[in-house]
Amino acid sequence: MSQYVADTSAQVPLEAYDQLVEYFEKACKPRAKWRIGTEYEKVAVWAENGHAVPFTNGIEEVLRRLADRYSWEPVLENGRIVALNGARAAITLEPGGQLELSGEQCESVHCARSEFAEHVKQIVTIGEELGIVFLGLGMQPLSKLDEIEWVPKKRYGIMGPYMLKVGTLGQRMMKQTATVQVNIDYDSERDAMFKLRTGMGIGALLNAMFANSPICDGRLNGYLSFRGHIWTDTDNNRSGLLPFVFRDGCSFSDYVEYALDVPMYFIVRGERWYDMTALTFRQFWKDGHQGEQATLADWNAHLTTLFPETRLKGYIEVRSIDSQPPELMLAVPAIIKGLFYEADCLAATWDLVKGWNWEERLQLHPAVHRQALRAHVRGIEVRELAKELIDIAETGLNRLRPPTEESEAMYLERLRDMVRRGRCPADLIVEKWNGVWDHEHSRLVQGSAYRTAA
Repeated sequence: MSQYVADTSAQVPLEAYDQLVEYFEKACKPRAKWRIGTEYEKVAVWAENGHAVPFTNGIEEVLRRLADRYSWEPVLENGRIVALNGARAAITLEPGGQLELSGEQCESVHCARSEFAEHVKQIVTIGEELGIVFLGLGMQPLSKLDEIEWVPKKRYGIMGPYMLKVGTLGQRMMKQTATVQVNIDYDSERDAMFKLRTGMGIGALLNAMFANSPICDGRLNGYLSFRGHIWTDTDNNRSGLLPFVFRDGCSFSDYVEYALDVPMYFIVRGERWYDMTALTFRQFWKDGHQGEQATLADWNAHLTTLFPETRLKGYIEVRSIDSQPPELMLAVPAIIKGLFYEADCLAATWDLVKGWNWEERLQLHPAVHRQALRAHVRGIEVRELAKELIDIAETGLNRLRPPTEESEAMYLERLRDMVRRGRCPADLIVEKWNGVWDHEHSRLVQGSAYRTAA
């Protein structure tokens, strides 16, 4: 979930439709300036009992010590530390205290590796002092929804109650789940929409490979990606697949039209937050609200509150993947870079899934949430398609490799081995839970915990 940052430079009145489209047009970058950014979310639990660490006297203290020791700059809301800013990255909080590293815009996954290793070192060091461990899972494994403290951010105070009106699982999404997201650039409208389409087209395959949320509320939940399932009944106005993306000639204007008719969450004026959940952006733009008129900053903020499987902002955000154990984290930006940043490989990726019809796309996602790599589409096991995706990504990364560097395909090796064996991370968790862990919570926590050696 994107961190809201007040946009004081963009308090420009919205007077013309072109301004909405220009937001995306101005974000186009030449290929030489393409970067890859990764956002790593992690759930935190007490080492002693495996329960979710609260914000008060827990996660906030983690942020405080990170700021004191590692030169992060605290971000305050109502006098509480709710985020940290660094020179090239940020640390933010999801509503249930999930800790997210919003990484720097890197030229290579090797850069991301250094950043992620340092981040793990920092949080594990602070965690050991406080009796806190961070888990490589896609969900809080033990604590139930009402046992998890809300992070006291005004944004979440608006979103939380609204989720109860639009679905049955939205608060679970907010407080219990963790993901890893990858942000990629585009050089034109055509490139952006093709990447958006391809990202949505392969979203179920990515979810299958990286499914990692089979346990919540202290027991097996019947899914391999329960995080993925949660999105099916969170808020269908703003999540899932977007049918217009799969039409020929899809444009920035199509995405604008979609975004205009999604209900808003908020606008911010100085220190005041307005609850806007009763209005779509189109209604607000037309009629205003309590004397306030729509601005470019409002539009930018609204785009951060849309949650389709792949999202368009000033970049493309791939959102279909559960948070991972540390040894698999870097496979995520690696596979996305290999698939999306080499032109032939991007085309090959779309070719793999372009023949499916809309109903097949819709049916594959819930099948993957339960079965991951063992799901089928058109009689083909998803594992076979995942193996092809990894091959395409490896080709892309090898072609993109500078002559003086090792290929970033190295980060795909563990993933390739798992997929060949028909296993996703959740399969391994379930096997251990029913086997050597013997359903013991302490073994689940110990076996899933981040360590500096990773």
